[in-house]
Amino acid sequence: MFKMLTIVSLTILGLSILINLYRVIKGPSNADRIQALDTIGLNLVASTAIISVIFKSEAFFNLMLLIGILSFVGTIAFSRFLERGVVIERKR
Repeated sequence: MFKMLTIVSLTILGLSILINLYRVIKGPSNADRIQALDTIGLNLVASTAIISVIFKSEAFFNLMLLIGILSFVGTIAFSRFLERGVVIERKR
């Protein structure tokens, strides 16, 4: 029963990633695309956590942390680029 629930939850997360991928491609605005990319990162972290439970391994915790950090930094960088046109400002 528990294994079936984990497989169902992985399937739902996979569908959510596909729906968000559609939003990244067809999004009406760039802000929608950034939000969809951030949601994909969140779904990847959740999927990795479920896979970690299935395999009964703690080895995936570092991967979850890495995906979360990269997703956060990517979201901030894209948002700054939309707002200012550059990611890193050079002061002279």
